[in-house]
Amino acid sequence: MAGSYLLGSIPVGYLVGRLFGVDVRQQGSGNIGATNVLRTIGKGPAAATLLLDIGKGFLPVILGRKILFLTPAWTIAVGLTAVIGHTFPIFLRFKGGKGVATGFGVLIGLSPLTALYIFGVWLVVFAMSRIVSLSSLSAAVALPILIWHLTNQEVAYLGFSCLVTFLVFLTHRTNIRRLLSGKEPKIKSPSIPLLQRGKK
Repeated sequence: MAGSYLLGSIPVGYLVGRLFGVDVRQQGSGNIGATNVLRTIGKGPAAATLLLDIGKGFLPVILGRKILFLTPAWTIAVGLTAVIGHTFPIFLRFKGGKGVATGFGVLIGLSPLTALYIFGVWLVVFAMSRIVSLSSLSAAVALPILIWHLTNQEVAYLGFSCLVTFLVFLTHRTNIRRLLSGKEPKIKSPSIPLLQRGKK
């Protein structure tokens, strides 16, 4: 579990930003997740951040299931530890991302069918609103319902989903306040240029 926490703690968005000479913690929302990387650097770095953050959740779950033959409860614990590492990374003084991408990676490893449905919920809400946080919160609400029905009412999976939903809402407190006040920013275009340095 220590290994999954350390893997989750790798601050991918921060490291990607540094490759472009940008500290994403000082730009945009200040978050190290893919959305802020998209806004401050561009879609290529954001895609890399997203995929690697997903991988941080997927890899320990698959290793636990296929190599170590862990029980479902222990596999879930390993996955949750990776999400906690991403959200509270030791390498950034416990100030990390919001856990959505890494949690999605865990879900892919646990229940690919549920992950597909959750992605569908996220995609529909995003297509209608163009707001990433609203899409993530909507997917989090749907997660316990979907995983309960798609995993044959597996209690351990339901417990995992409830914890992830709680964590997503916890890390989106500021976004929820902005949503309620109508001030949450939208993704206006799928093509966002690289940060233009020196532009006034």
